[in-house]
Amino acid sequence: MLHARVAVRIVGVLILATVLFGCGESSTTTDPSTSEPTGTTSTITSPPPDNGTSSTNADAVTTSSVPTVDDDSTTTSTTTTSGASTSTTLPGEPFDIVPPNGTPMAVVGVEFDDVLNVRSGPGTSFGVVARLAPTATMLSTGEARLLPGSIWYRVSTGNTTGWVNSSFTGQKGFVDDVTSGVVAALGEIPTAESMVELGEVVAQARASIDPPSRITVTVAPTEGDLGEVTYDVVGIGDDSVLGERLHIFGQPTGDGSGFSLMAVESQVLCGRGVTDQGLCI
Repeated sequence: MLHARVAVRIVGVLILATVLFGCGESSTTTDPSTSEPTGTTSTITSPPPDNGTSSTNADAVTTSSVPTVDDDSTTTSTTTTSGASTSTTLPGEPFDIVPPNGTPMAVVGVEFDDVLNVRSGPGTSFGVVARLAPTATMLSTGEARLLPGSIWYRVSTGNTTGWVNSSFTGQKGFVDDVTSGVVAALGEIPTAESMVELGEVVAQARASIDPPSRITVTVAPTEGDLGEVTYDVVGIGDDSVLGERLHIFGQPTGDGSGFSLMAVESQVLCGRGVTDQGLCI
């Protein structure tokens, strides 16, 4: 009888040890895909709030794996990466004032030697999936997010979809010859030593003082028998009209010391929309 009691106690100890050993194991593993938002995941992880800074030079990328999109490009990327809003964890809030789905949009206010980053999510903390040249175009998907200090549009360009800072987007309107208006504002036909300087004079004549316009050289100057340069003047205190794109022509002065103004073509840049006649809504 004693031997039977000992045997029962030994079996009980073995069963208790087995249970305790099994409880000490962890079945939890870490998912590395949630540690950093990238363009290869189908769910976008929310970054810290956007700081409202420019999404051009301040956070430009240098990796050659990210495509740069030119104005005439029909294929913009070798990746099928998408910035689709498939998650409810996107930063900010939905914003209703956005160009409708399929609306053509243009990059505006970006220097000729810079790019506009297209990101996998709305905000500068998301990865770059494409880079747009200063005169590139894109299509709105009809989605927008409001972040502290900035508004982000979801756009498509070629086979890439992502998010851009709306401050660097607009819609192209009608084209007009504004040469006489520039000359009247300046009181004379302006001259300068270079096309960049001549363009700056013209742009300043068209810019707003309050609020101060953002003036950028959008297309690099060319000089010869005919000089050309393109400036964007953005921000004139009108939420309908963003500004204008100025295509400036100059001719060499008689003494060969510079260029004098020949003509100025202005294409209006709209913020809310464009009519069939090219007028800003």
